[in-house]
Amino acid sequence: MPDPAATDAEADAPAPAQDPVTQAELLDHSYDGIQEYDNPLPGWWVFLFWACIAFSPFYVVYYHQGVGKLPLDEYAADVQAFNEAEAARLANMGEATDALLLEMAGNPALMAEARNEFVTTCKSCHGEQGQGGIGPNLTDAYWLHGAQPMQILETITQGVPEKGMEAWGEKLSALTIRKLAAFVTTLAGTNPPNPKEPQGERVE
Repeated sequence: MPDPAATDAEADAPAPAQDPVTQAELLDHSYDGIQEYDNPLPGWWVFLFWACIAFSPFYVVYYHQGVGKLPLDEYAADVQAFNEAEAARLANMGEATDALLLEMAGNPALMAEARNEFVTTCKSCHGEQGQGGIGPNLTDAYWLHGAQPMQILETITQGVPEKGMEAWGEKLSALTIRKLAAFVTTLAGTNPPNPKEPQGERVE
């Protein structure tokens, strides 16, 4: 049986306030004179809100801990693919020229390969950073056999037998020698530690 006291209390309770224009029900408090509507959020919005919260652990696990690629990873992969395609294009171009070698020098994928080859083939004489050793410093402005890309290519190919430099054209592929010549052009002005003293003529 209903409690008479409770029934009377409900009957005596004031009706919820309403906006005089929209007739929307208002809450019984205000903030800085602003009355708050008692309007629940739309069901679709609430559903999306909770769906996003439920989805977030899977997102973190898949993209941050698993195999999913974040936008920056996808961008890096796209750049790598472009550089590799460009490297293949440059590798298949015709006769070597100064312009071609300089274009190769600007390709990160090719120069990464060339650096590995430089460390394997040239480090023992020219130092890991081209600073010189048995052979001359490749990073300063002084050159014994010319500083133009094609002159560097010829020096690598023909060698300098009287100075003990091998003719790498007999041991390395034409493409590898092109990569090395292009890579040497990128060493100019890098100022590695403990450089060998200048040798040859200054090239501006």
